[in-house]
Amino acid sequence: MTKVRLDWLREPGISTLVRRGLRGVEKESLRVTPDGRLSRRPHPAALGSALTHPYLTTDYSEALLEFVTPPQAANWQTLEFLTHLHAFVHRRIDDERLWPSSMPCVVNANEEIPIARYGSSNAGMMKTVYRRGLGYRYGRAMQAIAGIHFNYSPPSVFWEALGERVPSDDRKALKSERMMGLARNYRRLSWLVIYLFGASPALCKSFRPDGHPLLTELDGATWHAPYATSLRMSDIGYRNSTQARLCISLNSLEEYVTGLAAAVSTVEPSYERIGVEVDGHYRQLNANILQIENEYYSSIRPKPGKSNSERPTIALRRHGVDYVEIRTLDLNPSDPVGMNQNQLRFLETLLVYCLLADSPPIDADEQREIDERDLTAAREGRRPGLELPRDGRGVELTAWAREVLDDMLEVAEPLDEGGEGYVAAIEAQREAVDHSAATPSERLLDALRESGESFFEHVRGIADAHHDYFLALPIPAEREAELEALAASSLEEQAALERSDTLSFGEYLRRYFAEA
Repeated sequence: MTKVRLDWLREPGISTLVRRGLRGVEKESLRVTPDGRLSRRPHPAALGSALTHPYLTTDYSEALLEFVTPPQAANWQTLEFLTHLHAFVHRRIDDERLWPSSMPCVVNANEEIPIARYGSSNAGMMKTVYRRGLGYRYGRAMQAIAGIHFNYSPPSVFWEALGERVPSDDRKALKSERMMGLARNYRRLSWLVIYLFGASPALCKSFRPDGHPLLTELDGATWHAPYATSLRMSDIGYRNSTQARLCISLNSLEEYVTGLAAAVSTVEPSYERIGVEVDGHYRQLNANILQIENEYYSSIRPKPGKSNSERPTIALRRHGVDYVEIRTLDLNPSDPVGMNQNQLRFLETLLVYCLLADSPPIDADEQREIDERDLTAAREGRRPGLELPRDGRGVELTAWAREVLDDMLEVAEPLDEGGEGYVAAIEAQREAVDHSAATPSERLLDALRESGESFFEHVRGIADAHHDYFLALPIPAEREAELEALAASSLEEQAALERSDTLSFGEYLRRYFAEA
């Protein structure tokens, strides 16, 4: 890390500015029946419209709920809001549960996973057709895998202070430049997050009946990879060959936007063979490498402001980077909402570290190493003596992790002036580095071995426990009233959209994609 930047963080008042950063969570969970099967019911009307509700929506599947917290200035506020959302939902899904693991348990995955529906408006149809396209391209099973996205932005006062220290004629460009540097450094270190917080080393055989070379049998109903941390982040999960060929650079905002824009406008022959509109039925939005920008899978994505209604590539060009979205987090089944406050403190510290550390450009050779590190950490991160590639040679994962944690402590200490637990959050991960038995992935495998339960049985039991926990958890009256009102108003907003549409869906798509 640049010494000057660390000294600046220790100056009076600067760490306080950084601690006021905004953070939010987007957390997915499958709705399942009491016996652990994928729900076939539509998105409950009591939760509002999945199209227009700001906090309760769906991801790929009609059964895949997504909880979205608004930007908050404190980690406890984020978790409190997320907890209230869960308690609200559990009271309105009848006897259903939320599946607490990233890896689902479904039978005949591709046929039985219902695609999310958003009504008859053009905006709603676009979201449904986009998801239909994902199913054709990657299979529906992959889209039922759940994860957590962590959004983070340093506060505006931080950029004001930085602007006084670093001469710049364009404050927006300065912010985008530093946020892109943060994104590059996170790419370099995402393997550490996969190792520390990966919680998907096993899955139900019904989800992957044909197995995989990486997988071995843990019991008659369970596959596992003995040293895996996150099968979700492996080639069993979100990795796919078409996107692996994408090379979208983070070396500058212009390079990132140019690469992303090319991917959403360049035809992919294998997708062209699927067809777009076939017999009057849309199979996908288009046959391009990416249908829209959101299809790009990456460990981190620079994002424009959420209030922006423009296409992401256009908004990034016009307004710059507002925040980053971290996409490498599994659901931790042991936490009722899938994550905890220590994890949020760790991630915040890591992102501040990535912001302040030097961040040279990433060339093709380094990107290949980054991709190999992420996949290796996901597939076998707990293997004793495992080495990861760095600068053309192998470095033991645990030794490198200790180096990073030592560097992060230098950031955590000034952040911890208010005694908020940042140092403790870093120190808590030393045990997981020194002893893999403390990682969520190995704890899950140990629990399966000790209980004799299959993955399905074990996770279903956790889902039952979480269901009871949230039903017993009181919701503040004002929060419940707020969510009730939002559910009603979101349904009204969806109905208004459907009444106001005058364009055909084909013309709506043509105008949308012509915007670029």
